[in-house]
Amino acid sequence: MLRLVLPKGSLERATMELFDAADLSVRRPSDVQYSASINDPRIDEVRILRPQEIPAYVAEGLFDVGITGRDWVEETSSHVISLGELAYSKATTDPIKVVVAVAADSDVQRTSDLPQGVRVSSEYPELTKRFFAAQGIEADVRLSYGASEAKVPDIADAVVDITETGRALRAAGLRVIDTILTSYTEVVANPTSFEDPDKRRAMDQIMVLLNGALDARGKVLLKLNVSAEQLDAVLAVLPSAKSPTIGQLANGGFAVETVVDKAKVNIIIPAVLEAGATDLLELSISKIVH
Repeated sequence: MLRLVLPKGSLERATMELFDAADLSVRRPSDVQYSASINDPRIDEVRILRPQEIPAYVAEGLFDVGITGRDWVEETSSHVISLGELAYSKATTDPIKVVVAVAADSDVQRTSDLPQGVRVSSEYPELTKRFFAAQGIEADVRLSYGASEAKVPDIADAVVDITETGRALRAAGLRVIDTILTSYTEVVANPTSFEDPDKRRAMDQIMVLLNGALDARGKVLLKLNVSAEQLDAVLAVLPSAKSPTIGQLANGGFAVETVVDKAKVNIIIPAVLEAGATDLLELSISKIVH
């Protein structure tokens, strides 16, 4: 039913891991193959291509659904429907930012300080041109095929580049002076496909699985028993996603279960035991569907 295109390159590994967690494992003969398959009746075809190309291909109807970055949707001005953001990027769960950067020792403090005719190197020429035009600055924007940060100050006065943490830019002796765009990994759909009821239903169901797998990351399920007398004390120190599930035990006590952050378990477990909990279990979670 759905023709799906996934990103190759920096987002590839994180995307494949997410699809595995969502029980939508991508199968291909080797890591260099561009055609793949998913054993799911809702997905007929899978291709793996550069994220720069994906928005245009989805907009043209070559694919029904694609995963790319908002940065490439904006760069290509592609008319697609957003099915939602996915909280992951190359190395973190944070979005990337498309930023303007200059040499760290430059007197320039903000974009408005840049002169007319400023030389700008970027892998996002169209986005960069629109940004500087909106600022009223005539910029000589030159397409970069990578290593944009190495072109300041000899080849370019400024760069427009992406960053997750800013470390690479600082290491290259650059300083960020403006942010053009905050870009999340995004699922986009062809507008015509989106209007097809059957395809729309399949898209919604795929998104449920992907979001469920993402929501479960870093979470565990805690199950414990507690007496009636100590229930309130345990609940006072036990966090929950909404409210704990509480069931009556045959002996008059209660069984309690709740979802908590894995990073906080080392604090929570001793606290609930001190409050009177017994028979505690910590279980991994594959998906959380709200």
